[in-house]
Amino acid sequence: MDILFIALFFINMLLAGILIFFERRDVSATWAWMLIMFFVPFLGFIIYLFLGQNLTRRHLFDWEGIRKIGIEDRISVQITQLKNETDIFDIPQVNEYRDLIYMHLVNNESILTCGNTIEILSDGEEKFDRLLTDIHEATDHIHIQYYIFKNDGLGGEIIKALTAKAAAGIKVRVLYDELGSRKLTRKDFASLTAYGGEIGVFFPSKLALINLRLNYRNHRKLVNIDGKIGYVGGFNIGDEYLGLKEKFGYWRDTHFRIEGPAVDAIQTRFILDWNQASKHFYINYEKRYFPDKNKQGTAALQIVSSGPDSEWEQVKNGYINMIISARKSIYIQTPYFIPDQSLLDALRISALSGKDVRIMIPNKPDHPFVYWATMSYVGEILKTGAKVYIYEKGFLHAKTIVVDRKINSVGTANIDIRSFKLNFEVNAFVYDQETSEKLARLFEADMMDCTAMTMEKYEQRSKTIRFKESISRLLSPIL
Repeated sequence: MDILFIALFFINMLLAGILIFFERRDVSATWAWMLIMFFVPFLGFIIYLFLGQNLTRRHLFDWEGIRKIGIEDRISVQITQLKNETDIFDIPQVNEYRDLIYMHLVNNESILTCGNTIEILSDGEEKFDRLLTDIHEATDHIHIQYYIFKNDGLGGEIIKALTAKAAAGIKVRVLYDELGSRKLTRKDFASLTAYGGEIGVFFPSKLALINLRLNYRNHRKLVNIDGKIGYVGGFNIGDEYLGLKEKFGYWRDTHFRIEGPAVDAIQTRFILDWNQASKHFYINYEKRYFPDKNKQGTAALQIVSSGPDSEWEQVKNGYINMIISARKSIYIQTPYFIPDQSLLDALRISALSGKDVRIMIPNKPDHPFVYWATMSYVGEILKTGAKVYIYEKGFLHAKTIVVDRKINSVGTANIDIRSFKLNFEVNAFVYDQETSEKLARLFEADMMDCTAMTMEKYEQRSKTIRFKESISRLLSPIL
């Protein structure tokens, strides 16, 4: 028995060594996995195989059509303009935040587009009424991608609408994440596929109940209709997003409906994800997917993607760049607040420098460990003079940051390590004072449904809660 124990100990140490020296992940995640391997010998490494693989060396997304829509040439032109300090599009916010634009352009190939119209959708009924109207009015194609897609009341209504459009000859494609939509099957789309609709599943299990990529989730929520209308934001598809689940109550989220040149970037992101997930229905370049746009709006924006396959944490770096650029105010809404050290330091420095830093989180947790980890960071940010608001009306799921009421970002990425390192995410970074002002006012309206967290209240937490927070924070790099 002793020999077996010693053998398992050395095997465990060997596996831990492989983790450290070959994966070369960041230190915090390494220590979290080491703790798991120490407390759960051997089994810990099996867990790691399912949850901890490093995808940064793998090229997952490719599409030859990118060259045909001229992205490379446009990137080159915009880089030259930025380096030469040429005023781009004659928009004040664009010229003021050149470094942020340059970072996304060079490291994420995120083209800056102007002339966009943005509609802010913060209520589930409003968002899905708008989406269903756009689906009914589609004339060429409908591309839909959601992390969670449920075949319940809302999901069934959307499937029915998509089926009707497919029956009318409209090309319909639906992409969902297998883990996020784990109760969904291709059979749920039988009526849609019977009329030529196509279904894609991101990172499906190759064997029943075994998925070595289950820790890497496509958390993106995108819709593209006729290449003219795009959606991006936090809403998934399910009855809870209409506020119909008693557990969550009213669902407060933020989504953008976009018209203008930025829709091309949303289309490109969908096609890249689709071609990775659906090898049998590969999308080739066709002009119909990128029709000419009318520049009727005033908003300039970049669509920025990030994921575990990338060397850089593009969305997180964008958040940090926005935070350190702030001169007056930073408003953040997020369901989870588990920043890594770099983002936490940026917020601390901003608050200690006298900036008006406000963070809003929900009072109703959907994942207990994540909630406890969130509360452990709340105390740290309160010490700096930042304000923390607890949303009481229902569940706050919005992923929004507004800086100086001039620029903003809305998308799928939470303020947590999972979104920064493990999930495939997409955000719109918007350089438009009108949109930013609307989001700031929306934040301030939400404050009426919040209670302010103070250091006095925070210190009244029980020892049991503090213990849960400490354990959850220790595991936060891999939650």
